[in-house]
Amino acid sequence: MDGELKAKQLRLWEILESIPSAAVAYSGGVDSTLLSHLARQAMGDRMLAVLISSPLMPPRETERAIRISGELGFPLQVAESNELTLEGFPDNPRDRCYLCKKHRLILLRSLASSRGLEAIMDGGNADDALVYRPGRRAAREEGCLSPLEEAGFTKRDIRLLARELGLPNWNAPSRPCLATRFPYGARLSREALWRVDAAEEFLEGLGWHEFRVRLEGPEWARIEAGEEETSSLARGENRSTTERKFRELGFRRLDLDLEGYRSGSMDRGGQRRKVLTIFRDGEGDVSSFSPPDV
Repeated sequence: MDGELKAKQLRLWEILESIPSAAVAYSGGVDSTLLSHLARQAMGDRMLAVLISSPLMPPRETERAIRISGELGFPLQVAESNELTLEGFPDNPRDRCYLCKKHRLILLRSLASSRGLEAIMDGGNADDALVYRPGRRAAREEGCLSPLEEAGFTKRDIRLLARELGLPNWNAPSRPCLATRFPYGARLSREALWRVDAAEEFLEGLGWHEFRVRLEGPEWARIEAGEEETSSLARGENRSTTERKFRELGFRRLDLDLEGYRSGSMDRGGQRRKVLTIFRDGEGDVSSFSPPDV
């Protein structure tokens, strides 16, 4: 471990030790896993990880998160939530992440209070300040601590330390909520979320590592993936099984994005994309989602 990372780790330890008690927003991702793991070591029984189970999180991700917490031995409580019942959220507005984060932090605060825990924490890091993150405003409003960010940890730092500490998911791909697969203004429903999740579960079964199934329309999907996965599908490998599966899920058009996987690509709507169309039914094009009113 290099000196800079070691210094950040020591700073993080000091921050965690100074917190009387806390509930940690835990998702099973590497950021919140590292925070929960170190909080357990620094704070002992004065911490509790809380996992929110909701339609926005695939069931297999919930199961993985529970398994990881068991392997690492930090206490976990699973809480149920349904963001689709929040006013305005199903319309997928640009501040969707704010609405979700606000709701979850209020729930986290309530659970913390019921357990006699004083603070709430999340896995926010220094890189989050450089991109569009509406949820950061909710964190500030609710007084949520972000010890990784305070200690100066970047995403790269987090993975390096997670690897150093032997965390089982140190190299796992990021898996943000399913709503990020939809353009702003596209209606969110349990059925739509399930369809995207089923498509991604299929691709994961093919051995794909980092990818997204984005929706350009109710029946129009676009796959973003790494270079190896993109090249293999472009060459025709697994093309027939992929086409069959997406048709079974009700899609009438499937595109492969030739620019590959890009985090937050739905935040850059309206741009022309370089794609290879895997299949498209009918003579005309499949309708895209209507853009939201500005």
